[in-house]
Amino acid sequence: MDLLLDAVGWAGAALLLTGYALVSSARLSGDGVAYQLINLFGALGLMVNSAYNAAWPSTGLNLVWAAIGGIALVKLARVGAAK
Repeated sequence: MDLLLDAVGWAGAALLLTGYALVSSARLSGDGVAYQLINLFGALGLMVNSAYNAAWPSTGLNLVWAAIGGIALVKLARVGAAK
């Protein structure tokens, strides 16, 4: 179980770093669905790993990060549905 949750955490970190690198290099839009999905799943992966390791500040940070991504996706879906 430790190895699995470590892998989930590393995957989450890789997703967040990849998203940041793609936006910083102008290869991905910061207000698009792809970036928000990367952020959401990256934050969820780190949140699960942090909670398992009782790293509560990191867990809280990633919970908020995931919520921001989720809210952004809902707003993007509403804008898409209105078109």
